[in-house]
Amino acid sequence: QTDSEAHNKYRKKHNVPPMRLNAELSKSAQTWANHLLSINKMQHSGAGGENLYYSYSSRGRTLAGNVAVDAWYNEVKDYDYNKPGFKAATGHFTQVVWKDSKELGVGVATDGKGTFYVVGRYSPPGNVIGQFQENVLRTPPLGK
Repeated sequence: QTDSEAHNKYRKKHNVPPMRLNAELSKSAQTWANHLLSINKMQHSGAGGENLYYSYSSRGRTLAGNVAVDAWYNEVKDYDYNKPGFKAATGHFTQVVWKDSKELGVGVATDGKGTFYVVGRYSPPGNVIGQFQENVLRTPPLGK
């Protein structure tokens, strides 16, 4: 599963439109992922609409395309739809399903020895204060 497929699988659950992969966003995400690998540190670039993921395994030298997205989405368990807003513990999830984000770019950097940095870039950026209720939608009840 590719990164965009993984994102769009989760977005579909929340009845929001799929995102398109954008080459410029992917290029910029790749540049930042390469930078993170070079400094071996997790650090946001300061650009809005950005998710980061780090993984290390002494056994594994590959990273499935959906692993980072699954980790970001799993923050859904801590999101309170009754008190919509930004929280550090759910910011990756809210960006993945942010209704108004239309385009996505992903970069992955690895040292070939089990270390991976993944950067997701989104346009327009999500996690905009005051816009959570209309952009982070509940999943519909089963059977609907």
